[in-house]
Amino acid sequence: LPSTSTPDELDCSIAATLSVIGDRWTLLILRDVFRGVHRFGQLHDDLGIAKNILSDRLGKLVDSGVLDQVQYQQRPPRSEYRLTAKGKDLSPALVALMHWGDRWYAHGGPPTVLVHDVCGTPLEQVTRCPTCIEEIAPAHIGSRPGPGDPTS
Repeated sequence: LPSTSTPDELDCSIAATLSVIGDRWTLLILRDVFRGVHRFGQLHDDLGIAKNILSDRLGKLVDSGVLDQVQYQQRPPRSEYRLTAKGKDLSPALVALMHWGDRWYAHGGPPTVLVHDVCGTPLEQVTRCPTCIEEIAPAHIGSRPGPGDPTS
């Protein structure tokens, strides 16, 4: 966790996650990197973001281990940004945010449909119990203290 973590962030995985990716620009940068936009100039042009903000957010994503900065040119030095394993693990969260936005804000239908690249079928996102192999509705999701619970 970043050194600026509050006690609540240490006890809550959602708060800890938001301390790394919890602003609009960071999520849009990640969306673009997942779509194959890797270079500073391309991200700047695609997002219309101020260069200082883009530089700050990319630095935070690199520092937190979500992106790697990889040099692709020596003169002048130029880098691109690639997802780490930690960054790739954010895919389901971004897909969930997209599906939520499609349902509640895309009144004419989704602007983009995510599909399986092999067969072209639109993707679903479900929460499934690995033991029962059943899809679980939000009303049937419970919780219990985990191994990192400080009160255990």
